[in-house]
Amino acid sequence: MQPTKHFLLLFGLCLVALNARAEGKTVIRLGVQAIGTLAWELAVLQGKDQYKSPDFQIETHTLANAEAGKIALQSGSVDIIISDWIWVSRMRSDGVDFTFYPYSTTSGALMVPENSPIRAIKDLKDKRLGIAGGELDKNWLLLQALAKQDQLDLNASVEKVFGAPPLINEQLKQGRVDAALNYWHFGAKLEAQGYRQLIDGKGLLKALNISENVPALGYVFKQSWADAHKTALNSFFQASQKAKQSLCNAESEWQKIIPLTQADDLATQKKLRQRYCEGEVTQWGNPERQAADSIYTLLRKVSNNQLNGQSEHVQAGTFWLQN
Repeated sequence: MQPTKHFLLLFGLCLVALNARAEGKTVIRLGVQAIGTLAWELAVLQGKDQYKSPDFQIETHTLANAEAGKIALQSGSVDIIISDWIWVSRMRSDGVDFTFYPYSTTSGALMVPENSPIRAIKDLKDKRLGIAGGELDKNWLLLQALAKQDQLDLNASVEKVFGAPPLINEQLKQGRVDAALNYWHFGAKLEAQGYRQLIDGKGLLKALNISENVPALGYVFKQSWADAHKTALNSFFQASQKAKQSLCNAESEWQKIIPLTQADDLATQKKLRQRYCEGEVTQWGNPERQAADSIYTLLRKVSNNQLNGQSEHVQAGTFWLQN
């Protein structure tokens, strides 16, 4: 989508939010990345009578990136962002009352060229690996944990190339790295161009004997704010779920948000839709929350406490229980 069009979309949502205040609705200030999938869902929600609620209205705040969202939430300039529960747990250990409600189970993917000789994790030895997200990227840590099962220390046996997601994709296309560990939508774009997915975030967890489908990302907000706006928040979650289902099941709705995907070709659009829909959260209960604690313990060990901090387990209250 052209920047001007995207601005007009968000401006329109803000105007609706102003009207909501006059109607006495709870205004939910959402921190939204321009290229994130949350923007897709908001586009579906806008102007649809079937999604209108007497309880809430959305006010969007455009974010440059995930870190900007964390800053906005901590400063109180937004009510909700999309982030991960590891960060929420760490913030709670510091006394901040953030909490998490699941949004998507889709995470990253390890990609290689179609004709690459890399067929298994062990084949990464002595190769150049592009990594989006830095040394503490969760998929990178999980990949290291899986490699250790084969007595392979990836941290020492691969040439690591860190960079922003678009740069990592370009490095792979130009042959400057042999494999790329990138966020899911960048992996999907590579798939559409004929690259091969070696393993994704879900596959990493299953290979590490974690069978539950644990959400990678979720809505993050202050628990105190949620307790004061339960009805509006629950209504928003229900509307968001319906919007997701519409994007996955209704071709007419999907066609409307294609400009937001920034994908010009049909193959990429289809792959993005497939991977997005595979991230639907269908189960969220005690088994998934217990599995999250297992993942936490694993990440804590691999990162030498750098990712999680000193807490040995997921902090109480990290996961918001809808009621």
